[in-house]
Amino acid sequence: MLLEIFKFIFYAILIVLISKYLLVINIRKIAEKLNLKSKTVGEIAGISTSIPEVLTVTVTSISGLYATSIFNVFSSNIINLIQYIISIIINKNIRLLKNKALIVNLILVIITILLPVILLILKIQTSTILIPIFLILYILFLSITNRLHKKYLKSVDEIAEEYKYKKDKNPIAINVVILIIATMLLYIIGEMLGNTLENLCYSFGIQEALIGFILGFITSIPELVTFFESQKHHKEEGKDKFFGVVEASNNLLTSNMLNLFIIQTIGLVIIQIF
Repeated sequence: MLLEIFKFIFYAILIVLISKYLLVINIRKIAEKLNLKSKTVGEIAGISTSIPEVLTVTVTSISGLYATSIFNVFSSNIINLIQYIISIIINKNIRLLKNKALIVNLILVIITILLPVILLILKIQTSTILIPIFLILYILFLSITNRLHKKYLKSVDEIAEEYKYKKDKNPIAINVVILIIATMLLYIIGEMLGNTLENLCYSFGIQEALIGFILGFITSIPELVTFFESQKHHKEEGKDKFFGVVEASNNLLTSNMLNLFIIQTIGLVIIQIF
């Protein structure tokens, strides 16, 4: 049993390290080479840092451990918010959260945490009716954030147009190749993690909820890194710190939205098939 626990922790940490040092870094480099706005960079970071959740939820659902994926997503979203708040406090950026767009972002984030609780109370967390509902809510959340960004963060976009990142001399193709390699590695390690999870649950009787919470903690580490990195990056570049907060806020919301509405939907579809 100790060997399986060691393998579980080892594979999970590998997923986090690959996501942090290969996936996230190269996605940021690509975004900066394309001179994307802080909101867009934050959304891209949110997508990239959700890769570990995609893998763990897919693997656990295929293995018949859907309860594990539910608690994985639930704990990930809670931990993401806690990490975000900690990063804002440490970087002394609380006063920058007065912007209406960012306030609504946080309200939507809280909804992504409360909704799974409601589903668990109603005992409909595995109902197929959630698939279209999740997709509709995802589109609705996107629409709300985009409208608010255009209305309350217009000045940020205008300043961003004048800002130029320090260009990486390496061609963008190198970053794309690294992303492909990282994705392949994550797939392989995800397969091994799935086998280990099956052994822990079926052979040793460890509760799915416990494994899900542990996975949620581990798979949230990339978000912690990007929350701090985004604020530190803009500060070191001599740019207004507000850009870093916008980036971190959109990273948080995008990650939580994907975890609940898209990744959880993938899990629901998988359990219907298998």
